[in-house]
Amino acid sequence: MFLVVPDPAHGLVAAPQSSDDLTPVTEQSLAAQGFAWNSKIEAYTRQAVHGPAAVDNIAGMLRELGHYVISAYRPLPRR
Repeated sequence: MFLVVPDPAHGLVAAPQSSDDLTPVTEQSLAAQGFAWNSKIEAYTRQAVHGPAAVDNIAGMLRELGHYVISAYRPLPRR
């Protein structure tokens, strides 16, 4: 299982529930999307755009790889 959420300090975060979720194909797919492992928070992070579409895209990719995914994002404030 993965949690996919935007985080102000880390960008877009894809956090596995356990190391069993980190299959070689999953790790390669996340790396191909620009993610890098952050050992301090034990999750993959990416500093690129992290709006709702990015959250949905990564959550969908992980689901296609057979993972259960919980995803959430906070809407941007209205201006």
